[in-house]
Amino acid sequence: MIDYIDLFTKTYKNYASYFLNTLKNPFPENGVNFFYFVIFISLLVWILELINPWRKYQKAFRKDFFLDTFYMFFNFFLFNLLLYTALSSVTVQFLNDALKPLGYEGGNLIDLSKLHWAWQLFLFFIIADFIQWCVHVMLHRVPFLWNIHKVHHSVKEMGFAAHMRYHFGETLVYNSVKYISLSMLFGFELHLAFIVYTSAVAIGHLNHANIGWDYGPLKYIFNNPKMHIWHHAKELPKSHPYGMNYGISLSIWDYLFKTNYIPYDGRDIELGFEDDEHYAKGFFQQLIAPFRKTKKPKH
Repeated sequence: MIDYIDLFTKTYKNYASYFLNTLKNPFPENGVNFFYFVIFISLLVWILELINPWRKYQKAFRKDFFLDTFYMFFNFFLFNLLLYTALSSVTVQFLNDALKPLGYEGGNLIDLSKLHWAWQLFLFFIIADFIQWCVHVMLHRVPFLWNIHKVHHSVKEMGFAAHMRYHFGETLVYNSVKYISLSMLFGFELHLAFIVYTSAVAIGHLNHANIGWDYGPLKYIFNNPKMHIWHHAKELPKSHPYGMNYGISLSIWDYLFKTNYIPYDGRDIELGFEDDEHYAKGFFQQLIAPFRKTKKPKH
């Protein structure tokens, strides 16, 4: 137990130091500063929204714009600083220790790090996206997880920052599954994870943006704003009672598993979920909302 406490403390201090250095050094010599990358990509996509908005009536500072912006910095940085990074290091060590009696001594079951970096990047991107697609489906089908995911679906006007409105519990679910399936099963060069992660952030911002794009023939491969808007539709079709268009970066999984649904141009459809007019409105209220009893379940 003492070892776990020491690991928690050490990791906490290291991340706090890293975060402060990130703020001080916008242009590090050894790579991209993720804090300022998020700011840059957010401003870039916001400018695209302002230049040619899909929903012309929607204001630049749409409904809950500042709430979503706070979520962005909380989920990316404050949550990591306050808890997640240190907690995850302890969880990983605990999991490794628990598996030792079964013969697992760390490392990867399938080492792909010897492949050319381009093949590694391609495989990492595909595998990681499919894993997240599976988790996303689970968030809609498991009642308790749906209550956590409701925070994201409480968005009523779509814009780039809506991408970041999600309960911190989703981070725990996504990253736990990704660690077990990616880190333990496959071995990739670590820097590739950063490339895949930043790409997913950029694509996610675009998917939620007030932009009328679908990428033409590439829409069957990549998720896009015209497809993802239907994922947030308040009224669900009988053919998809739990939801549709679960894709994160790629749309191909939805077409393969028949969870795609784009009946017509969804520019002006109502967003949300059943009885969302009574859902928690503020940040702290939404943090505790999944743990409060609700009178009316989703299904």
